[in-house]
Amino acid sequence: MKKVVVAGGGVLGTQIGLMCAYTGHDVTFWLRSESSIGRTTPKLDHYKKAMLNDLEAAKNLIGNPVGKLMYPRGLIKSWDGITAEAIDDLIKAGEKSMTDNIHIELDMKKAVEGADIVIESMAENPDAKIDVYEKMRNLLDEDTILVTNSSTLLPSTFAEHTGRPAKYLSLHFANTIWKNNTAEVMGHPGTDPEIYKKVVAFASEINMVPLELHKEQPGYILNSMLVPFLSAAQALWANEVADPKTIDLTWRLATGAPKGPFEILDIVGLETAYNINQMKPDAHDEGSLNNRIGKLLKEKIDKGETGINTGKGFYDYK
Repeated sequence: MKKVVVAGGGVLGTQIGLMCAYTGHDVTFWLRSESSIGRTTPKLDHYKKAMLNDLEAAKNLIGNPVGKLMYPRGLIKSWDGITAEAIDDLIKAGEKSMTDNIHIELDMKKAVEGADIVIESMAENPDAKIDVYEKMRNLLDEDTILVTNSSTLLPSTFAEHTGRPAKYLSLHFANTIWKNNTAEVMGHPGTDPEIYKKVVAFASEINMVPLELHKEQPGYILNSMLVPFLSAAQALWANEVADPKTIDLTWRLATGAPKGPFEILDIVGLETAYNINQMKPDAHDEGSLNNRIGKLLKEKIDKGETGINTGKGFYDYK
């Protein structure tokens, strides 16, 4: 897996591409338009800086008993015996790799030519994904593997649209992947088992921990637990039981968790949360709970308050 193509330059797409570049892969972002470049470039700069800052901060954890629990696992393969000098070397190499190995291309044909793996990381919109797959299907090399980073949608929904169902499956990452280095690997009934193994191996190549699912599951493992949690918090908000900051404070105080659900939503991005909510059966039924949640999220999105990436969501990060 030498050449990686990431289709999409959103929050996770940029992180995935940077992580692949950091680990020595040649990475091309395929984006739809010049305006997409204008939105993606700042994200690349932001997350590159965050990754390098976390490496620098890791030097302060050396000798601390909790260091082995808090170091950025995707950036430092082993904490055992790590030194400040070794981390300095990683910072220097990482800065070079995340600069030299990143390319942006608007021409889809040029972008995917020679790709070993294409990682689709578009919005959670089935029609948009199908449109991309159908435009891409005749441009991919015969051996190119295609994976989706969809948070909630099943690969079997799209397999036939890709033109390569045997070489298509899901590879789902958690946010801040350089620290939370999980990679959930989920095939569909038509996925070739050998291709599945190659994707598991690729996940390890980019310093992720492959988590193998044995069958299709909406939301995989992580989001099957996380989405109901976030939905419960949004229901409390929409029902005016408490405001987001009080809900977060309750969760942090009562469980010892470092972040509450609305802080997590800011990291996930409110547009993603909105898209997931709008796929619920009653989201368009006037007055229903999910309809009210959707309207509240849309109000914030329309004001540009989409989460940590824009500097403001439920909290102000400016």
